[in-house]
Amino acid sequence: MLGPKRLLEKLSLSLLLGLIAAISVLVFFGWLTDEVLEGDTRAFDEAARATVHQLASPTLTTIMRGISFFGGTMFLFCATTVIVLCFIFRKWKREAVLLSITMIGASLLNITLKLAFKRVRPEPFFNLAAPKSFSFPSGHSLASFCFFGALAAIVNARIKTRGLRIAIWITAAVIIFLIGLSRIYLGVHYATDVIAGFTAALIWTGAVKFVEEQLVTRRKRKADPPITTD
Repeated sequence: MLGPKRLLEKLSLSLLLGLIAAISVLVFFGWLTDEVLEGDTRAFDEAARATVHQLASPTLTTIMRGISFFGGTMFLFCATTVIVLCFIFRKWKREAVLLSITMIGASLLNITLKLAFKRVRPEPFFNLAAPKSFSFPSGHSLASFCFFGALAAIVNARIKTRGLRIAIWITAAVIIFLIGLSRIYLGVHYATDVIAGFTAALIWTGAVKFVEEQLVTRRKRKADPPITTD
């Protein structure tokens, strides 16, 4: 068991590393946004579109359209609603609130960023109709990252088996990656849109996690008043 001093050192190191990671992600998102707005990512985006499109086949197109559906607004709204109701039924009030806040915030963040940057979408492949919203960032990427990432974190918090926790994280990561890839494959997003969506989601979920941990710590302090000696 860790002593108080060792525990404090570990918590301080975790906080420092978390702060460095958060700043790094914010800096990267700012840099990427600047590059996109200046048009410096055009060559990269076009090369990525061409590379992914070379893999096209009728079967793969059907698969990618199916995968893309799982990152769409309709599916994520229905899935979030069902899971939140399940959490409430199981009396997982904290988890229900966390998932709800994460997804509502993700939706608002996506709308705000799209309206702020107003990037025109690329021409879709396979005669698909272009979505009416702006391109940057990818809403599918942002929302799926928040949903599957938050769900994996919530489920893993109640699982003791390390191997199963790793399997859940890997499964969530693969689903998130494939949804982002499907948007590039279908031609409805640039690669930088997808990367920006993942980055924005990472910032948002990190913020939710940080605030939630601070609230939990504050509740513990109120529940366990400091010991005083006469």
